[in-house]
Amino acid sequence: MPRMLLLQRAVTLLALRRAMSSGVQLQVSPQRCLYDETLQLQVSGLSPGQDITLRTELTDEGGQLFSSMGRYRAGGSGELDLSQSPALEGGTFTGIETEGPLWSLETRDPLRRLLKKDVLIPFQLRFSLHREPSGALLASSTQERGFMGEGVTREPVREGRVRATLFLPPGPGPFPGVIEVQGTGGGLLEYKASLLASKGFATLALAYYNFEDLPKQMEDLQLEYFEEAVDYMLQHPKVKGPGIGLLGHSKGGDLVLSMASFLKGITATAVVNGSVANVVTALHYKDITLPPIGYDLRKVTFPVPGVGDIRDIYLNVLEEPNRESLIPVGKADCKFLFIVAGDDRNWDSRFHAQTACKLLEEQGKDKPEVVYYAKAGHYIEPPYFPLCKASMHKAAGFPVTWGGEPKAHSVAQVDSWQKIQAFFHRQLNQQSSANKL
Repeated sequence: MPRMLLLQRAVTLLALRRAMSSGVQLQVSPQRCLYDETLQLQVSGLSPGQDITLRTELTDEGGQLFSSMGRYRAGGSGELDLSQSPALEGGTFTGIETEGPLWSLETRDPLRRLLKKDVLIPFQLRFSLHREPSGALLASSTQERGFMGEGVTREPVREGRVRATLFLPPGPGPFPGVIEVQGTGGGLLEYKASLLASKGFATLALAYYNFEDLPKQMEDLQLEYFEEAVDYMLQHPKVKGPGIGLLGHSKGGDLVLSMASFLKGITATAVVNGSVANVVTALHYKDITLPPIGYDLRKVTFPVPGVGDIRDIYLNVLEEPNRESLIPVGKADCKFLFIVAGDDRNWDSRFHAQTACKLLEEQGKDKPEVVYYAKAGHYIEPPYFPLCKASMHKAAGFPVTWGGEPKAHSVAQVDSWQKIQAFFHRQLNQQSSANKL
């Protein structure tokens, strides 16, 4: 073993021994939990009024380090409790922020988004407490944050053309069913579906391009493919009928709006920062074609060199001839929930939600529930995912900014996640009760 590596290990062991001998204890609970659960962190054994730094680290599946820092002053008894102790200026968060170490995680790569591709392996969070100003280690602890609750099962689905993964809650069922559709990134992402299954929903994470034998590019989508996925869920013995729910974000948002508008068996549809216009590629269903809405790249601005703001590039879907791309939401026969971010830099999500509401009103349909978060950005994820400020846009072909302020965005993620669950529980369980009458 190289001498330098031996020296580094010796230094680390010495620091750990000193930390253990200091009498300072850092307790993080629970030691294992789901990613969307709250954080409980307490420290004891400090000197009254002692200044310390709390560091949090997470390494993603690609080896990228995300970290956050909170500066604190111990209480009169040498204690620290994140639910009561305010973080001081100089860290990545300030004030009383129980989950601040999570939602303020940052990485040196300005275009990196925290993703979870393998939901069977939890994220490992590392917490360490350091003396100020020397930086000496006082105590450390770890926590596992996973995506599959106890008893949740994961079943790969290869039925007909459908390529997906079904997550089932523990127990005999049947359970309210939801299909979850992601945006333009392609492939099969399961982290939202697995978390929803942990809340009692039979959830299908549905791929629609760039996965196994599906088309590599997102070109000329066929709604019949999505209809097969709906039929699969409706016929599954562990899915409670007579209808299912849909959850879509970004491009997934306009796809679930199209599914709700054209397909049968949909009871509830939740759209997170989606578009009422069909975007990126044509969508076909039987003899109907929705062309993609046009755009004007001259309207791209660059508030940060090399990172575009594309919010205003799409043409107005309410003006001719762009109305050909308008999804006929008024045909839908289900309940709707729209989650809307006021600082969505991908497009004007508020306009799209308002337009959908007008289309439904014109057809005498029930008024949808619209939840607006003024300072949230485009990527509204489950709770405590850090804000993705910018990343590569697969459809645009260059990096774009997504908008949002970290603290306000985090609040939106926590609140919207609860509202989405409540919406599906209310609509999907209510339909089942009504069906028994």
